[in-house]
Amino acid sequence: MRKISLLLFAAITLLFASCAAPRTFVPRKGDEIVVAGQLFHTGTKIVTWMDPGGYDAYRVERRFVPYEQSSWAETIKAKPEFGAPNRYGLRFAKLSPEEIERVRGGGWDLPLLQRTVDQFVIHYDVCGIAKQCFNILHDHRDLSVHFMLDLDGTIYQTLDLKERAYHATISNHRSIGIEIANMGAYGPNDTKTLDTWYQRDANGKPVIQIPEKLGDPLIHTKNFVGRPARDEPVRGVIQGQELVQYDLTPQQYAALIKLTAALCTVFPQIKADYPRDTAGKEIPHKLPDDQLANYQGVLGHYHVQTNKTDPGPAFDWEKLIKGVRKLIGGASEAVGAKPSSAK
Repeated sequence: MRKISLLLFAAITLLFASCAAPRTFVPRKGDEIVVAGQLFHTGTKIVTWMDPGGYDAYRVERRFVPYEQSSWAETIKAKPEFGAPNRYGLRFAKLSPEEIERVRGGGWDLPLLQRTVDQFVIHYDVCGIAKQCFNILHDHRDLSVHFMLDLDGTIYQTLDLKERAYHATISNHRSIGIEIANMGAYGPNDTKTLDTWYQRDANGKPVIQIPEKLGDPLIHTKNFVGRPARDEPVRGVIQGQELVQYDLTPQQYAALIKLTAALCTVFPQIKADYPRDTAGKEIPHKLPDDQLANYQGVLGHYHVQTNKTDPGPAFDWEKLIKGVRKLIGGASEAVGAKPSSAK
């Protein structure tokens, strides 16, 4: 009897000790995206809204004004056109009334989100750096986007992918969006912006020059020097307009390939392809409404809206999709095939 009592005492002691002791912290690798509260590896640098140096689209106050002017009360005085404090909403379009009630408080499960999301929309930001992109979207336009891709390849996630970000009008409810730091495309005779941002070094190679007026660019990689993947600007026709644009940086392509591969793996309805015509060439304009309604895969902002030209004529669709398919073909945890073990 005494032996049983001692065993019972030991068990109770162990129970209380385990409850009182702190749990072991499982560190993140720093490459995880957040999907319905779960972490998935991508193989590339991700800074979430929860991390130091991140950009938090859940917060209602403006990020880049003096703190005493940043509250929602002060914001609507300065920006009376803002409709609501939240720059995001509920992905309700494909949900039944019962499912809406279940998730409206945030309770998404992964299978339901996988059923809902089938597009990945790519933008250029015409801001040049992720810091200025968040400033314009969040502080000045009452908009949001899930990801921002900076010049050095660092990806910032601002919202859980369960949220409907405001970035691509009629595709918002079904899509994930990314804004890529790039100054965009212009008419052949309108090169002032490009001449300011893309200057030539001693060897005649283009180098990105961030204007001093933007202050500290907050590039994650210290002393980073950005260069476009191609030395000369690229000409092309988007939405029937002839445009000129400098390409993304090699670091941006490398990161975007890994992120896209992870998204195509986590969300099987996002096909690893871009809109093509019957000859297999990329479609450089808005998709007809019926095609857009049925399209599942990666696409540009100009495939969604007639008044948009991003990601522009320099964007290398083949480079992206070939890289994605190569990774998916050998899918592993590094490209999002399995959730992170971090809690």
